[in-house]
Amino acid sequence: MPVYVWEGKAANGKRVRGEMEAGSSQHVFNALRGQRISPNVKKIRPKGAGLDKEINIPGFGPKAKTKDVVIFTRQFATMIDAGLPIVQGLDILGKGHDNKAMRIALIDIKETVENGGTLAEGLGKHPKIFDDLFVNMVAAGETGGILDIILERLAEYLEKMDNLKRQVKTAMIYPAVVVSAAVVVTAILLIFVIPTFAEMFADFGAALPAPTRIVLEISDFFVAYYPVIFMSCIGSVWMFKRFSKTERGKQVLHPIYLKFPIFGEIIRKVAVARFTRTLGTMLSSGVPILDALAICGRTAGNKVIEREVFNVRLSISEGKTITEPLQNSQVFPPMVVQMINVGESTGALDAMLSKIADFYESEVENAVTAMKQLIEPLMILFLGTIVGGLVVAMYLPIFKLGSVI
Repeated sequence: MPVYVWEGKAANGKRVRGEMEAGSSQHVFNALRGQRISPNVKKIRPKGAGLDKEINIPGFGPKAKTKDVVIFTRQFATMIDAGLPIVQGLDILGKGHDNKAMRIALIDIKETVENGGTLAEGLGKHPKIFDDLFVNMVAAGETGGILDIILERLAEYLEKMDNLKRQVKTAMIYPAVVVSAAVVVTAILLIFVIPTFAEMFADFGAALPAPTRIVLEISDFFVAYYPVIFMSCIGSVWMFKRFSKTERGKQVLHPIYLKFPIFGEIIRKVAVARFTRTLGTMLSSGVPILDALAICGRTAGNKVIEREVFNVRLSISEGKTITEPLQNSQVFPPMVVQMINVGESTGALDAMLSKIADFYESEVENAVTAMKQLIEPLMILFLGTIVGGLVVAMYLPIFKLGSVI
């Protein structure tokens, strides 16, 4: 039998490691759990197979993208529909996948299924690749004997969510590039170009116009302190990103995001589309509504929406309807609430949610297109005002000199 090296955490919280002779990594995993040790799945490997300890650099390890998960899901659904056993399908896809993270995960999932576990249990061991929604829908598909249908729905859902995310990212790229260009050009002018004008104006022999004096003073400040300003900007961005990822940061910032002009409305529409698409997909796949709402809340992406969704879940657990808490919501528009009410009354809630999701995904696309058309002239005006204002301020003394002559 092969020897495996392993690492884990003992019941007292102390990190432990060792070696074990076993038939597979799953056997090692099960044996360690029996010894009240929480094993690190990624650290269980055959002894002598490469380095016994992987060197993982945070942010640089192999990652699976949504595209990789979608391709796997569609291919796996085709295999299941064709009657191929789950283990054989996972083996083929695991060995042939281009992405290293997916390859490692699929081989581990295959071992879990081989050793008597369910597919959902295997997927649940890799939360960074397969989220709660994916795992719960697969579990529902296994229970109902419609795994191939569920996988097709998952692939379609992931594609639509990825497309929605890509639309929003595309909308943000243009203003970010223009603002960055404006900052860089302004910094170059203030630090390198304007000091040259300052030397020329030193022998001007007359009072400089107020705009020119202001720009020269700003330039002197930047020249004297630009390393401090540069480091402060980087530090501020880093601190903001760190704060925005904390629970407190999300509680503070997410309500503000929804109040942003233009962007806030897009964020709201994206949230409605994501909520309705996720809930509709899960309900149509047989996931219990309370479980589906819990997952929808966790994947909402905004704390305000998450709070609204959990209010809905609490309402249902108390025997009320979905629409009652949504009627007082500041996130979900009245039209959405009315359509959900109709779907709930007619027993076709999943179909109605899918229609709402289709409508709001279209609304997001239209809003993003309109925003691009609005932002483009605004960004050009912004860049022109900043750079043009600096240039005009520098040439005012020259114009004044020409008028005196």
